[in-house]
Amino acid sequence: MTEDREDRASSPPEQVSRTARGEPVTFLEAIAEALWEEMEADARVFLMGEDIGVYGGAFKVTRGFLDRFGPDRVVDTPISEAGFTGAAAGAAHMGLRPVVEMQFMDFISPAYDVITNYIASSRYRGSGPQPLVIRGPVGGGNRGGPFHSQNVEMAFFHTPGLKIVYPSTPRDAKGLLKAAIRDDDPVIFEEHKALYRAPDLRETLPREDFAVPLGTARTAREGRDLTVVTYGLMVHRTLAAARTLEAEDGISLEVLDLRTLLPLDDEAIMASVRKTGKLLIVHEDTRTGGIAGEITARVNEQAFEWLDGPVLRVTAIDAPIPYAGALEDYFLPGEDDIGRAARYLARY
Repeated sequence: MTEDREDRASSPPEQVSRTARGEPVTFLEAIAEALWEEMEADARVFLMGEDIGVYGGAFKVTRGFLDRFGPDRVVDTPISEAGFTGAAAGAAHMGLRPVVEMQFMDFISPAYDVITNYIASSRYRGSGPQPLVIRGPVGGGNRGGPFHSQNVEMAFFHTPGLKIVYPSTPRDAKGLLKAAIRDDDPVIFEEHKALYRAPDLRETLPREDFAVPLGTARTAREGRDLTVVTYGLMVHRTLAAARTLEAEDGISLEVLDLRTLLPLDDEAIMASVRKTGKLLIVHEDTRTGGIAGEITARVNEQAFEWLDGPVLRVTAIDAPIPYAGALEDYFLPGEDDIGRAARYLARY
């Protein structure tokens, strides 16, 4: 058994080998590469979560990791999010760098107490840094219903001491996760499951080591008529809407991908608003209490005189996510919803 494990560990699993071969990777493979490379580079990095070892995780992100790193660094946990997140906090206090996987981010709620009351305030209380990442799948569109489809960012957004990351591309998924693992503050890292294996989003990534700094937005598309601020899967729906608007109406959208939600890149948002004079905010999270409200307030405070119209938002409906396909499609923001709002704002 030992020899067999050593033989299998000598060649990395498929999902962490493509960049080394110069092949494009999926979003999921980019996540796996980031974890693998950081574990190879730093013995303090280890993984915790339900079924991440022998089973390789619900989405197979960590398939093959147990063979290479062993059970002390790929820890299969009981079904107790509060328990293993608290254990990860203790490990971080002792100088380790745990990466906790929530099988679905919907299940982070049992760990809300330890995250908000203990982990987030650790540095402020003088207990030292908490180099801890909590990562996992979010988002709808896969008919998972209300227990497997939520976006949890705003449950934690108002908690000082946390960072929240929500990438939209394989390159950013890998680079931001590397930055999050190396950061001395706790990071909640959301991965939209609809992006995991999307074939049209494959990217060829640099073979050399790289990280994407936390707290910086990126311009996903240059435009002149209005700014759309968004993140995650909605970046791609907004880009599709932008192509349609350009072709059919001559409307030019500038698309800003936030990448990091906490801290927000105010400078990038205000620069784009000053450029176009109009702002639309798109997110998959529900409307009330969504990040669109915070961004609107900041723009009113910092760039109000540059606005040539109202700030609009396209969001999900204030309701639990339905199971039924037709209802879920209606519930989630779509390309047509973005297009209608953008047309109205562009002509305002």
